[in-house]
Amino acid sequence: MSRLRPPLLLACLTALWLGFGLPSALGAEPTIVVIMAPSPGSHTVLGTTDLEQIFKRTRRFWDNGQRIQPANLPANHAVRRAFSQLVFGLSPEDMDSYWREQYFHGELPPYVLGSEEAMIRFVASTPGAIGYVSHCLADHRVIIVARLEGGPACAHPSAQ
Repeated sequence: MSRLRPPLLLACLTALWLGFGLPSALGAEPTIVVIMAPSPGSHTVLGTTDLEQIFKRTRRFWDNGQRIQPANLPANHAVRRAFSQLVFGLSPEDMDSYWREQYFHGELPPYVLGSEEAMIRFVASTPGAIGYVSHCLADHRVIIVARLEGGPACAHPSAQ
C-alpha cells in the first residue's frame, strides 16, 4: 500500500475542509460561509485571523491592491451574532467600544446590510467586497472563501 506524501495529504485535507465532504463526514454542517464575488483565477481561502483583520479593518487591501469592502448584517441578526462570536470572540455590542475608538482614528465600521439577500447582492456587485451568509443561501453569484462551523440553523431561502 502506498503512503501519501505530506504535500498531497495536506492538499486532500484542505479540499475536505473546503467542503468536499468533511462537514457531512463529521455529521456537522458549517452554518456560516464567507463570500466574495467570483473573479477569474480567484482561489482565495481565508482563515479566522484573516477575517478578524478584514472585519476590524486592520487589513485594508487585497493582494492585488484592490480595497477591501467588508459588510456586516445588522447587530441583532442571528448570523451576525454568531459570526462575531466565532471570529472575534465578542458580541456585536462588545465590538461597539472598538469602533468608537477607531472612529477617532478616522476608521469607520464595515457597511451594514439589512438581509442576507442584500449581502449576496452587495458582495456580487461590489469590487473588493466580502461578507457572510448562512451556507444554504450562497449561490452562483458568489464564491465561498471561508466556512465557520456554528451559529443558527440555516433559514429556508424563501424566509428571506
